Amino acid sequence: MAGQDGKEIAQEVRAKMVEFKKSCEVLDEDNSSRPPEGRWSPKQIISHLCGPEGIGLFPTLKAFLEQDTPEIAIKAEDPYWSGKRSKMSLAELLAEFDREYSRMAALVEGLSEEQLSRRAHIPMLKDSPLGEYPTLAQWVVGLSNYHIGFHNDHMREILQALGLPGKKTG
Repeated sequence: MAGQDGKEIAQEVRAKMVEFKKSCEVLDEDNSSRPPEGRWSPKQIISHLCGPEGIGLFPTLKAFLEQDTPEIAIKAEDPYWSGKRSKMSLAELLAEFDREYSRMAALVEGLSEEQLSRRAHIPMLKDSPLGEYPTLAQWVVGLSNYHIGFHNDHMREILQALGLPGKKTG
């Protein structure tokens, strides 16, 4: 990640978006709402990747830029499955996912090295490879490469549990 600029990071975000959406190509409205026992449904995975309803992940990015070492609280393992999202179609949820990460890519694409180097305090990441004081660049790369990547694998597991063919990607 050292030496990456905003354009490279934006390309990585967009590549992970495409990979995830390819995994979702086998879904239809019915099977996207079915969770295997004790697991999230495909729609819940997409909802989780979109972040909190109504605000998404964008406020965390803005905090890096607008505050000195802001503290960012993250709720792990929350599908953000709300009344509004539970009524959304698969296409609407995927459109929200696309908007969220396209917006993220567009933001970082135009940032300077100084802006990408700004740090936040994210206590939940203390024991992660990023550590609890990641830079904005590390945070965005983590959200795309790790988070979308993790949930892309998660989606393929769910598809398999539902008896659907999981598309191999990446």
